[in-house]
Amino acid sequence: MVAGGARGALDQDAMLDPRVIDPDGVLVPRDGLDDADLDQVVRVMVALSAWRAAEQQASEAARRSMNLGETDMRALRFAVAARHAGRVVTPGALADHLRISTASTTKLVDRLVAAGHVRRVPHPTDRRSVGVEVTEEAARAARETVGRGHARRFEVAARLTPRDREVVARFLEDLARATTG
Repeated sequence: MVAGGARGALDQDAMLDPRVIDPDGVLVPRDGLDDADLDQVVRVMVALSAWRAAEQQASEAARRSMNLGETDMRALRFAVAARHAGRVVTPGALADHLRISTASTTKLVDRLVAAGHVRRVPHPTDRRSVGVEVTEEAARAARETVGRGHARRFEVAARLTPRDREVVARFLEDLARATTG
């Protein structure tokens, strides 16, 4: 696993191998796992790392193509999803979804309006409130970037058997809990 080379650099896979990063098993218990098991677990970790890198690259490319920051893109995705669900997005709903202050939300909406991604519209049922509506151009651009990527990931998941989808879902749910716990 350790790459050769003049300086003895580690290859990327080795950086995820507990035999390399935790040789004494202090943090990563390996009881009951032989080398074949460890190789397979490392392969899973390497695949997750590769997926994360690809996902980050795709997300950055989509944001660059639309000239948006990460929070702005999340707001736009929320507005697109709400539009498809027939729901009105208010600045308060955006603030809640993004977990940012109302002052930050006002600045965010101002940026998105100035860029032509959203427009403020009268709320259909509450005269005191305003809606935030995604423009057709922004919806089309989001569909071509984020939407197409989501569709490709959906197709990959759909190709799995129901049993495999259950295993993958349970694994990812457990991983999320382990990561935040």
